[in-house]
Formats: sequence, C-alpha cells, structure tokens
Amino acid sequence: MSALLSLRDVWVEYGDKIVLERVSIDIEAGSFVSIVGPSGAGKSSLLRLILGQEAATRGSILLDGTPLTPECGPDRGVVFQRYSVFPHLSALRNTLFGLECDQAPVLARLFGTARREAVEEATGMLAAVGLGDSLHLYPAQMSGGMQQRLAIAQALIKRPRILLLDEPFGALDPGIRADMHQLITRLWRDYSLTIIMVTHDIREAFSLGTRVLALDKRRHDPHAPHRFGATAVYDLALRKPAPDAADETEEAAASPDGEQDNEEKVGHG
Repeated sequence: MSALLSLRDVWVEYGDKIVLERVSIDIEAGSFVSIVGPSGAGKSSLLRLILGQEAATRGSILLDGTPLTPECGPDRGVVFQRYSVFPHLSALRNTLFGLECDQAPVLARLFGTARREAVEEATGMLAAVGLGDSLHLYPAQMSGGMQQRLAIAQALIKRPRILLLDEPFGALDPGIRADMHQLITRLWRDYSLTIIMVTHDIREAFSLGTRVLALDKRRHDPHAPHRFGATAVYDLALRKPAPDAADETEEAAASPDGEQDNEEKVGHG
C-alpha cells in the first residue's frame, strides 16, 4: 500500500543554518505519528512543511503521490499549543468561520439554506468535541480545555485528511490533558484521521501514537553547531489493540512501568 504522505530527502535551511537534513519518511493513512526530540530539533519546522506554511529547501513532499505545494489546503488541519481561536466570536461562529470562508470566500458569510446547513454541521462538530452546550460562549468565558476543544472543532470542520498537532496539550493541567487524550483518540477513530503530533511528553507520545519518530542531530560540530540539521534518528512502530480496547491501552501506557519501558526504548533505539 502506498503512503498517504511521503518526505524524500527533505532539507530545511535558513541562510547558513541547517534545521533539517536528509529527512525521508512515509506515513500511512490512518496512522497516529508522535514526533519527539529536543528543543531546536526542527519538529515544528517539519509540521510547517507538511501544513504548507513553508517550502523545503531541498527534497520533495508528496501527498497521495502528488507534490505538495507550499500553501495551506483543506486536506490538512492544525491545532497549536496556544489556542488559535477568534476572541471576538462565539464558539459557534468560530466553528462556522471555516465553512463560510470555504463556501463564500468573498464575503465570508452564508445566507438562507446554505447557512442553516452550515450551522447544523458546526453544531454537530461542537457536540462531537464536547461543546454542545457552549455554542454561544466566547473564548474568554471558556477554560483552557474548552478553548482547545474549540480549536480542534475549527480544525476538523473542513474534514481534513491529516490533522497536525503542535504541542496541543502542553499548556493544560494533567487532569484536563487526560480528558483531551481520550477526545483526540475518539476523533481519530471516528473521523478516520491521519494524525501527526509534536510533543515533548514521552508518555503522551507512546500512549497516543501508533508510531513514534524521534528527531535529533546525528552529527555535531561544537565550532559550527548550525551547520548540521536534525533527522529521524529513531522510528518505532507501536502495536495498538482494536478500538474497543483503547481505554485499557491508555491506562497501561500511563502506568509508571509502561512509561519507564517506553523511555528506555527511545533512549536505546
């Protein structure tokens, strides 16, 4: 089976600084790829390449075998650590906005039957992320977890094939993070998503992902540290059970023993 997303010998350079080098990765449809690595290893740069916010300096990126152009498209959605919602819009209007821009790019407003259908779709998406009773709340009236649920609804309303997560739960309290883990796992299954998530949390990477990629530099030059970029130094496929056993897996992966074992795997490859 051919890969949904393929990176072939990808380099990212800013002037004489090399951020990524020789990155070659195939990502299958339906996978949940966790990306870990030290700060400055190019994790967010890799997400920006896939999102289309910037182009690779060298190499190629293919989506379904077609070269990916450096522009954001509806087939890719993104959720950042800091809530990317519009503070002056209600939850419903925040979610509607993507549909309005897509269907009415000039005015960004829908009317009549088109608006009623869009409102129904946005309301359903907000219910799917647990905000069905918060349609008319504004972000300032929401907790951090609720704002992140709203950001996920924004990203999913246009039905992307690939969902990119850039440290999406890093600013949340532990209890809220556990709820968000359950939510994103359910949405991944229900919407048949391919998810690529950057995280600094090793336990999160292993408990959520079907595959863990570790980015780091293979070569170091203390006199010119900027002249070598990061690449995929570890690529670990994880066995995942059937969806109905996912809750048990999350509990096992979150146990202290499971965390220690997974950290040892990353450390020793």
